[in-house]
Amino acid sequence: MVLNYIWIAFFLIAFVVAAGKLILLGDTEVFTQIINSSFESAKTGFEISIGLTGVLSLWLGIMKIGEMGGVIQTFARVAAPVFGKLFPGIPENHPVTGSIFMNISANLLGLDNAATPMGLKTMQQLQELNPDKEKASNPMIMFLCINASGLTLIPITIMMYRAQMGAANPSDVFLPIMLATFASTLVAVLLVCFRQKINLLQKSLLLFFGGLVAVIGGLVWLFNTIDQEQASLYSTLFANTLLFTIICGFIVSGMRKKINVYDAFIEGAKEGFKTAVTIIPYLIGILVGIGIFRASGAMDFLIDLARAGVAAVGLDTRFVEGLPTILMKPLSGSGARGMMLDAMNTYGADSFVGRLVSIVQGSTDTTFYVVALYYGSVGIRNTRYTIQCSLFADLIGAITAVLLTYMFFSYV
Repeated sequence: MVLNYIWIAFFLIAFVVAAGKLILLGDTEVFTQIINSSFESAKTGFEISIGLTGVLSLWLGIMKIGEMGGVIQTFARVAAPVFGKLFPGIPENHPVTGSIFMNISANLLGLDNAATPMGLKTMQQLQELNPDKEKASNPMIMFLCINASGLTLIPITIMMYRAQMGAANPSDVFLPIMLATFASTLVAVLLVCFRQKINLLQKSLLLFFGGLVAVIGGLVWLFNTIDQEQASLYSTLFANTLLFTIICGFIVSGMRKKINVYDAFIEGAKEGFKTAVTIIPYLIGILVGIGIFRASGAMDFLIDLARAGVAAVGLDTRFVEGLPTILMKPLSGSGARGMMLDAMNTYGADSFVGRLVSIVQGSTDTTFYVVALYYGSVGIRNTRYTIQCSLFADLIGAITAVLLTYMFFSYV
């Protein structure tokens, strides 16, 4: 229901802004730009869905082997002490717990190509447990909010972009990104726990979050002791080795169970193809709404208004130049990435704005894309409070990113 109102708002606000530009400024091209953007966004939505087909088929095929070979059930038992508390609506030792474990682990390591298929598989399993097939269940909301908060321990992609844009030390944003993304994820979990009345003062949860803090601290220390090139090399090597080990491990588990591994892969791959086709209309719908909103000039209007407001109260306005990335991040991952690169190109990768947009880009995920993709794959129409909690977590992540940029790079 919330997504419905937001989608309508995109169109209505875009129309009002475009009509104003036509009447007051005589901009005769604005509606042409909007229509062109709608066509381009629809094409992009279709291309994204088709582009996901191969990856989905591969990983859902591998997941099917792991499921039939008993590996997913093993992961479920390992994760049960923590996930049983965060997802109380899931039966004990249910295979979906293992899928959640694998998805979150892939996200933590920055393995987006593996995390998305695992997440879609998780949503399918959660939908099987869902008594109301059009309404998001409590476990679905918790899972979506954790994904939308974008917790990533190794933001190697951001450091790669900074290196390409000529940053003197591409990894100097590593610590601020870690702190910002941890803040957004923690807020997301706390909000959902509050809404679902989950007690966070349980031993297993305290140990889990305490261990996560320790891991983050260890990675911060590691990145401070090696240079960016070594960090990039080790992270890439570890990620790729882990992925191939998982694939081989699943195949071996299937062989031990004496199942037909190839047939199992084909069965899972067919599910991947069907899922990719299912999400096409949902992605096209949300991307067209975002594209029209951006093409109308509504985004630029919001930024100019914010700049005037910040200046009026006498605050430093340097962060306002990063608002396009901040505002675009929940709406479009590729749009936010483009704005980040544009800001670094305009102001410099090592400028205050260049570092700010890098931290913002790494601190959260694309909320509307995640919601449209995951809920769309299982036909959920009533998202309940998923978007509100995710957007608030995004807001906290963005505010934390701004504060940390001033804390670490105010001298720039």
